[in-house]
Amino acid sequence: MKKGIHPENYRLVAFKDMSNDDVFLTKSTAETSETIEVDGVEYPVIKLEISRTSHPYYTGKSKLVDTAGRIDKFKNKYAKFQK
Repeated sequence: MKKGIHPENYRLVAFKDMSNDDVFLTKSTAETSETIEVDGVEYPVIKLEISRTSHPYYTGKSKLVDTAGRIDKFKNKYAKFQK
């Protein structure tokens, strides 16, 4: 492999699923300014909208949690057409 082309700032980073508050640790070079404490140790944190613990393909559930509020916007927009 060529020398000097791979990043050298690999470190443990916590990834947090915002839909179910699941946290998992893995090595990453992702930049973040936020931190989280896991088992008494502070790690940089990357917030995710969906992960393996909340994705319908992996969980077997067909319902997907809408964190952006798109369903509420749709209902409000078309509420005037209800009888």
